[in-house]
Amino acid sequence: MTVDTDKTTGPADTPPAGPEAIKAIPVRHYGRYVSALIAIALFVAIIYAFAQGNINWGAVPDYFFDDRIITGVWKTLLLTVLSMLIGIVGGILLAVMRLSKNPVTSTIAWFYIWFFRGTPVLVQLVVWFNLGLVFTYINLGPIYKDYWSSFMTPLLTALLGLGLNEAAYMAEICRAGLLSVDEGQTEASHALGMSHAKTLRRIVIPQAMRVIVPPTGNEVINMLKTTSLVSVVQFAELFRYAQDIGQTSGAPVEMYFLAAAWYLILTSILSVGQYYIERYYARGSSRSLPATPLQKIKANLLSLGSWRR
Repeated sequence: MTVDTDKTTGPADTPPAGPEAIKAIPVRHYGRYVSALIAIALFVAIIYAFAQGNINWGAVPDYFFDDRIITGVWKTLLLTVLSMLIGIVGGILLAVMRLSKNPVTSTIAWFYIWFFRGTPVLVQLVVWFNLGLVFTYINLGPIYKDYWSSFMTPLLTALLGLGLNEAAYMAEICRAGLLSVDEGQTEASHALGMSHAKTLRRIVIPQAMRVIVPPTGNEVINMLKTTSLVSVVQFAELFRYAQDIGQTSGAPVEMYFLAAAWYLILTSILSVGQYYIERYYARGSSRSLPATPLQKIKANLLSLGSWRR
């Protein structure tokens, strides 16, 4: 029996061809282009309207770095920091009181938050400034005694009006952050022999900061802008100095634009700081942290360079 060892090659012996490459066509979002054009047109129209208005724009750069404006900027920042310190410390205390099992302390905290959140900041400032109608003297015994009008300076009025009002809002922010931590972690800490204060400091508060930091950053930015109200109690800050310069220079509206520009600069700087603080406290909850603005710019530049090659 003979075996034919000759093999012929044919179509069956060629390797099968792979699947045809799919040419992906990106979806074109025409609505985005249209909305971008409309937004640009509106922006140009607004810029043109302001440029054609009867406004002396040259007065803005002339006074932008005036000594009085710079002094007002520093006073605004100082008032913001001190008021927020009062608000944060008071808010933490009120949050702990609100969560207390003692009905007296929890009721006091609830009434405080109800009152200060329910009345406008401007009204509170004016009331503090005019409490001399009720309390003629302030008498602390051998420590201090004076007329109320001498004791309640514009700075103290501004700090009390802004700080005590902020404490009511910070109390709710802190309370929400503390309640966001699972109770089982507190029970486990107590089972390990930790005291209540140590449990708060080592276990609860670090986890609650993820919830507390974002709204607190918003409150800081809001406080910076709210400081403009203290001009009604004769405290000179950025807005008050801008008003005074506007009255003497004959350019009141231009100085309002100048003050608005400074507020935008300050709030932008605070927003950047808030972003990095939030990113810091998000380390334990996110698998990968979001890229920073600088990292995004660097990645875009690198991708642009590789595309050109």
